[in-house]
Amino acid sequence: MLNKIDLSNWLQNILIFQGLAAEQLIPLAQIAQLQNFKKDETIFHQGSEATGFFIVQIGRVKVIKTAANGKEHILHLLTSGDYFAEVATFDGKAFPASAIALEDTELIFFPRLAFLDLLHQYPAIAINMLTSLATRARKLAQMVEDLSFKEVPQRLAAYLLDVSDRANGDPIINLDVTKTQLASILGTISATLSRAFLHLSDAGLIAIHGSQVELLDRDRLKDISN
Repeated sequence: MLNKIDLSNWLQNILIFQGLAAEQLIPLAQIAQLQNFKKDETIFHQGSEATGFFIVQIGRVKVIKTAANGKEHILHLLTSGDYFAEVATFDGKAFPASAIALEDTELIFFPRLAFLDLLHQYPAIAINMLTSLATRARKLAQMVEDLSFKEVPQRLAAYLLDVSDRANGDPIINLDVTKTQLASILGTISATLSRAFLHLSDAGLIAIHGSQVELLDRDRLKDISN
């Protein structure tokens, strides 16, 4: 586990805390708590009391929304440095989705009330959080647009480009999710997703090597995704 000084240094690389001074990061580190979860262990349930928000230090987490009929949709797949549940921290309402560890995972947890107290003392933290919330809202709006207006090959092309962009444009990307999980993310089923992969492959846009996908023509993939 990181000590409080090392943790404050680590936090400065997290998007919502970037640009904060040391005197603002240290009190954040002081209220932070380390939480460990085993693979497939539930971090919190949809509808349970929102007690704070989390940052992934080590491991992977999926955030899922469950409908009344039991159908699940994956909202986010999170890795080291990603944060989640910050919206519920602000409004004090129940967690709107569930979070589950995909592997043995270490999280940095910020208790809601202690964090809100810090926002009153350090408005710069609140400004960073507002920027983060605006970014997340835009991504959710894009997700709704994609699910409403784009066919599955379009959604897949956009997803592959996004993964590549987050890997600094690497044309070879590793799909570290199962086909079922990816189908859930894209709002479809495994059989339809397989056909979408085949469509992009036959068109010469991608090459599939096991769990790796090579992007052969980014420009045409962008055209399709749009």
